Formats: sequence, structure tokens, C-alpha cells
Amino acid sequence: MSLLIKNGTVVSDGQRKKTNIYCNDGVIKAIGNDLDVPSNTQVIDANGQYVMPGGIDPHTHMQLPFMGTVASEDFYTGTAAGLAGGTTMIIDFVIPGPQQNIMEAYNQWREWSEKSCSNYSFHVAITWWDETVKADMKTLVEEEGVNSFKHFMAYKGAIMADDEIMYNSFSRSLELGAIPTCHAENGEMVFQLQKQLLAQGITGPEGHPLSRPPAAEAEAANRAIKIADVIGVPVYLVHVSTEDALNEITQARNNGQRVYGECLAGHLLVDESVYQDTNFESAAAHVMSPPFRSPEHQTALWKGLQSGNLQTTATDHCCFCADQKAVGKDDFSKIPNGTAGIEDRMAVLWTHGVSTGKLTPEEFVDITSTNAAKIFNIHPRKGSIQVGSDADIVVWDPELSKTISAKTHHQNIDFNIFEGMQVKGLPSHTICNGVLKYANGTLMAEKGSGQYIKRPAFQPVFDALGKIAKANKPEAVKR
Repeated sequence: MSLLIKNGTVVSDGQRKKTNIYCNDGVIKAIGNDLDVPSNTQVIDANGQYVMPGGIDPHTHMQLPFMGTVASEDFYTGTAAGLAGGTTMIIDFVIPGPQQNIMEAYNQWREWSEKSCSNYSFHVAITWWDETVKADMKTLVEEEGVNSFKHFMAYKGAIMADDEIMYNSFSRSLELGAIPTCHAENGEMVFQLQKQLLAQGITGPEGHPLSRPPAAEAEAANRAIKIADVIGVPVYLVHVSTEDALNEITQARNNGQRVYGECLAGHLLVDESVYQDTNFESAAAHVMSPPFRSPEHQTALWKGLQSGNLQTTATDHCCFCADQKAVGKDDFSKIPNGTAGIEDRMAVLWTHGVSTGKLTPEEFVDITSTNAAKIFNIHPRKGSIQVGSDADIVVWDPELSKTISAKTHHQNIDFNIFEGMQVKGLPSHTICNGVLKYANGTLMAEKGSGQYIKRPAFQPVFDALGKIAKANKPEAVKR
């Protein structure tokens, strides 16, 4: 199938230029003003619009079994909603249970993800450690194209990775050319605070943020960064929600350490007052970890994006409906953690970022697509508009507007954390693998049409980093 996008302003890799793009067989074949294309080519006139790389959401949880239930959004409905919002690829998470073989878990997620209608890839969580885990990490990197491993520093008694697991996994990641990622919250601190708050009779959703203070995130961020520094491996911190954690990242980057930070659209725009809502369903619908924070943290996160100390934006899209959240009616620690956002991420970031002058269109492209592609080693195949790149493209109309609502969104959840928000700047067309999947409000998402994307290892760079780290380690004193 061939497709011509004409008269649009292409924004990619830090440049902006009015030109045309010709796609065929899922790939960008030519870019220019006078293109010779076949007569049967499908044409999109993007006059007055931006043409940008399709969004990459590097943090989603489709169909996740978690806290005694399963997320309401599966890989079909979730990726379809993403396409409606301009996102053409997700990086989801394989999360093995305690002592579960990680290849068994990976194969299960691959089976679930066959329903996807956009492109997808996986981070794999390391939730325990032995020699089989070490061997399977090699298989995942070298045969399955997994180049990132997740470490939950929270959720004690379930999937929490302690320092021993992290040290072993970080070291193995360096050997294999994979990047460790971390959910940075001090799990022991959270566990003890939960017990304390419940003993005091604080059982509602208002207890959730109290049990996960900014200090819990800052301490864990510092610990992950220091472990990575000792080993000599880069590290990526997911859903950074506090100024405290951002300061840890900024200091490490100023010292030359390769540390990357991700923030969520929700953390940029929703504040902690939502947990004070007297309506349980509304307050519980916002329960996620880390929780929403006070406005000063939101201001700091925007500055982190502007300064480049935070490089990516995501959603942590993990949907639980009201009946699922109700399990924690009398105990906030049992409310399934998760909110939605994959359909709205790009629109709310454009409205509150580009339209307010906080971000340029070029920076918007970087934080919604290009930087994720670079960090996870699939650029310029993804996250770029150039000849030879995959034809994953969003045509963005800066004049389109709507009011976000759970009644009209495509996400399979009965609540929207951006409910009632007016957004201006939306996709008019979304193209994935060269195929038009969304056009002027009509979603054409075929189940199973997405592609699994392998991500190559970083071996040459990591080899050098490992040698530097070893050279800087003090030698033992012989007595």
C-alpha cells in the first residue's frame, strides 16, 4: 500500500520543514516537494498541519494481572486507543511473579500481545534472582530483542527487587548491553507507613499519598543511581513524580553519569487534591504509584523536560474500573494501582506544553517519540521521519479541539483522569506501518495488525562504560 502525505510541515529530529512524504510497504521511501508517485497512491493533504513521528509510549501495562485482578484494557483495546491519540508504538512490561520463570512469563505476554493493532515491544521485570534468571536474560537480549529490564523497588512481598537482585541484574545488564529501568520508591518505607496509617484509622484513598511521600521516591532514586554508578551501567527511572527525585537525576547527569528520566502526563497535570474527594470512586480512580503530587512538583517536572534532565513522557497506562477499585473500599493499600492516559497523552502535552510556550513543536516530538526511540535503541527506525524509517506517522492539526471525557474516549475504562479538560491540538490522521489507522475521528484499528519490535543491545557503548567503571574501582590493599 502506498501513501502520500502532502503540504504538511514535517517536524522531526530537531528540524521543521514543509515538504511531502511518500510511504510504501510500511517504510518512508521518499521526502521532497516534487515526488513521482503511482497513480493509485492514497493521498492525505496535511496543509496547515504538522507531520510528526508517531508517538511512542515507553510505559504501559495492558492486560496486567495485578493486586488480585487484571487490568481492564487488553492489547487490542489499549493500542487502538493509542492510535486514536497519535501513539503508534508502546513498550509494555512482562512482570513475572515471585519465582516464576521469566521466559515463561515473557511467552505469556507475547501471546496476549498478538491482539495489538499498533507496534509493541517489552521491558522484562526482574523480580527474583538465580542462575536461570541470569541465563534467560541473555536469551531475551540476544534472541528476543529485549534490551531493558525493569526493577520494582516497591511492592514488598510481591514483585519488589531488593539491592541484591538489583546489583546482580544491573551487572548482567551491563554484560549484555541492556539498560536497567527502575520504579523508584522505597518499598520498606511504604510498607511500614501503610501499616501505621491503617492502625491510625486512615483507610480511605487519602492514605495512599501519605504512605508514599516524596522522600520515599528520592531515596530509591538515589540508591538506584548509585548502584548503577558503581557498576558502570546507564539507568532509566520511570514515572519520576517529584522534584526530589529529579534533583537526584540532575546531579548525577551533571557529574557525567548516564541517567535518564521519564515523567507521566498525569503527574504533570493532576495534583494530589484528587485524593481528598469525598466520593470514594473518584478518589480511588486516581490511586496509582507514585501518587499525584502537589503543584510545586508539577512545576519542577515541566522544568525537567525543558532542561533535558527528563527525556521522555509516558502514561503508565494501567486501567482498573470502579468495581475493581472497590476491593480497597476499607483499606487503601488494597486499591489496585493504575490510571489510564494513552489516548490523551499527546493532546494534553501539546495543549499545556506547546500551546503555553513551555515546549517547542520540536521538543514535543522529542519527548513523545524520538527520545524514547533513541534511549531504547530503535532510532531512526522509529521516532524519526527520514527515508528508510518505518512509516509510523501522526498528522497533527493544531486547530482541532475537544473536551476529554470517559463517555467518548476509546480507552476501556469508566474513568478519565483528565475528565472535562479542553484540549486544542489533536491528530487528524495516524499512520502505523504505512497503513492509515485513524482518520478524522474514525478509528480503523484491525486486531492483530501490530508488529513486535525487537530492540538491539547496546554492546559497543556498554563495553566501554564497563571498562571505565572497572578502571575507576580502587584495588584491594594487600596486607
